[in-house]
Amino acid sequence: MAITIYHNTACGTSRKTLEAIRATGVEPTIIDYVKTPPTRAVLEDLIARSGLTVRQAMRDKGDLYGELGLGDLSLPDSALLDAMMAHPILINRPFVVTPKGVRLCRPSELVQELL
Repeated sequence: MAITIYHNTACGTSRKTLEAIRATGVEPTIIDYVKTPPTRAVLEDLIARSGLTVRQAMRDKGDLYGELGLGDLSLPDSALLDAMMAHPILINRPFVVTPKGVRLCRPSELVQELL
């Protein structure tokens, strides 16, 4: 089974999700999205296929979210996507893609639905 994980090594949830995938005997394609962010089109596709809103796919923890004023609920999705493209750390993680679908695996146990 082909599996791709949009991973951040600094994130405990992302590391646990990767461990769960590897426990199945599959070595996934690992994309360090902070160093190699997805294109805007790929990010929009991941969000849509996971059934999330753009805001739900955005990481709201950390100083950057507040500094950029991203808590303003009047901001359109395009502005949120612009921020995520400029600062990939704002993309929530980990997104996992398998033939069964796409999920934002927070908590990490959600990956089981895709395996």
